[in-house]
Amino acid sequence: MTTTSLVLEPLSLEHRQALQLCDNIRKGLQNNIEKERIRNYTNWFKNNYLDPHFQLEEQYIFPLLGNNVRVKRALANHRRINKLLSCDCDNEKVLNLLEEELGTYIRFEERVLYKELAKSVTPEDLIMIQKNHEKISFNQKDWNDKFWTS
Repeated sequence: MTTTSLVLEPLSLEHRQALQLCDNIRKGLQNNIEKERIRNYTNWFKNNYLDPHFQLEEQYIFPLLGNNVRVKRALANHRRINKLLSCDCDNEKVLNLLEEELGTYIRFEERVLYKELAKSVTPEDLIMIQKNHEKISFNQKDWNDKFWTS
């Protein structure tokens, strides 16, 4: 495994946690769990994971890629996801859209942006990413209401 892969691996792990959020939303909806319970979970996930993760990407990772169409797409995806998360409703349609949008976006980042980043990042960039990523502390196990296991 290369140094680049080692530095980007924690970010990919976080992406897998976001995909798990999508699965949990889907399971909650399929099992007719109260939308408020699902929303409480997505709000907690946003505050504890997505906000710091998006901030890291926007401040430190995307600038390394330049102002290209893929970065613009990523920033637009961040805005759409935040808009869905900020909706003051527990509407099933919004939760479905959130699950679909986030899942699609994570796959885009992994398959396109992070591969592009791995090709162009310098050792100094890697140190900077690692240093700033260490500030993010997140563990889904901290959430107590495991409605998706019902």
